[in-house]
Amino acid sequence: MMNLSCARVCPQGMRIGGWLLLGLLLVGTPALAAKPAKEKPVTILEGFKHLSKESAECVSCHREKTPGIYEMWGESKHYRANVGCYECHKAKPTDKDAIKHKDFVISVIVSPKDCGSCHEQETKEFEGSHHASAGNILGSLDNVLAEVVEGAPLLKGSSPVVTMGCAGCHGSIVRVNSDGSLNPSGWPNTGIGRINPDGSRGACSACHLRHNFDVEQARHPDNCGRCHLGPDHPQKEIYEESVHGIAFRAHIDEMNMDSSKWIPGEDYSAAPTCATCHMSATKDLPVTHDVGDRISWNLRAPISFKIDEKAKKAGKKVKPWLARRKDMKNVCSSCHGRNIVDNFYEQLDSFVNLYNDKFAIPGAKIMKVLKEEKLIDPVKFNEEVEWTWFLLWHHEGRRARHGAAMLAPDYVHWEGMFEVSRRFYIEMVPQVRELIHKAEQAGNKKAAARVQKVLDEILDSEMHRWFKGGKPPKTWSPKDDDNHGFDVSKIKG
Repeated sequence: MMNLSCARVCPQGMRIGGWLLLGLLLVGTPALAAKPAKEKPVTILEGFKHLSKESAECVSCHREKTPGIYEMWGESKHYRANVGCYECHKAKPTDKDAIKHKDFVISVIVSPKDCGSCHEQETKEFEGSHHASAGNILGSLDNVLAEVVEGAPLLKGSSPVVTMGCAGCHGSIVRVNSDGSLNPSGWPNTGIGRINPDGSRGACSACHLRHNFDVEQARHPDNCGRCHLGPDHPQKEIYEESVHGIAFRAHIDEMNMDSSKWIPGEDYSAAPTCATCHMSATKDLPVTHDVGDRISWNLRAPISFKIDEKAKKAGKKVKPWLARRKDMKNVCSSCHGRNIVDNFYEQLDSFVNLYNDKFAIPGAKIMKVLKEEKLIDPVKFNEEVEWTWFLLWHHEGRRARHGAAMLAPDYVHWEGMFEVSRRFYIEMVPQVRELIHKAEQAGNKKAAARVQKVLDEILDSEMHRWFKGGKPPKTWSPKDDDNHGFDVSKIKG
């Protein structure tokens, strides 16, 4: 029986010839019955004439040794473009991770630098993106948690929590052994900011999973949700709760996900995905592999800031936040009217400013004065107030801000600002008061008085004075409008 996998990779002429021969056999051609034709041995190259000699030899072995990889590659655009194993994996003998495999010098890792030999524009955009710098997690508070608090250097100098946790998304430092093989402390890894032996950063396969590199898969929200989920950055869960996520699930069969150009308003209009907003083309914008190109706020930091703020202070020329927002509004306008888009961004800005002004800036000020007065020591995460502050901005604060940016009401309120408020008033404030009390008992009255002054200034301010029984700021009252005939005075708590 004819091997169907072989039929897919054989040249068109061989497929037609094979089926013609089978047809003649079925009808019982006399000449064939009397004297069977002598089959000509098929060489590797004749079976894969569309490939380079090197890749043809790779495929002849790997279709048996690794049939799953062979099958995925056979369904990819790479196969249809005659791009085989060798074109991607070839290496120079001087490369740090070069190994001898059969008669070839190859590298197991295919880095963005390798992909860039064909995908130059995409690689350039990716290299300028925040994704490419995701490996810069070393030294951050997150890394301290994984290396010290949660872990220990048990795997060739690296904490397994980092290797299989943080680095799984952020990317590892791939270290090469003396024989060119890859050290298990950082490999396997497909983290988006992986630091590769050739000096490049990133892994295209983080989103375009090998070896089919399917564009439909890369456009699916679940693809982004591999990393963007959980208590500190639940974009996947937020998207699923939002009207956009609900519409996507209800109309996924109308999304035309495998379209070559995939422009909202033309190829689909049911819903946006993560890729729609952050990467994909519109009628006016090209595709970009810089996922931050249309983002105007930094919603990750303890205190949010406009995305170009730090670069401008450092004298770097970057795309202004207003230009980024204009581009994102262009995406929104593929489905929404201008009034809806403008009003949404006014609401978002108001929300982020509220988070900053009411909780983030005061919280950061408290932590700063506690450190300056040495009421807490320099060691990270060994004191309760440090955990409280970290959870406030890193978990609840991020959830609230991302919820607002992605239209998920529950994450804005109950999963977000409700938790931020509880963390601030019921945990952080009492903990600070306790530290002040301990300082006074220890005779450190000057330090205690300074911290107390900062705390009083915050709690006596307009947004916080309610906590001490003061009058809250004026927001809305039944007299502000006619409420369309609704008697709001009858509303009970």
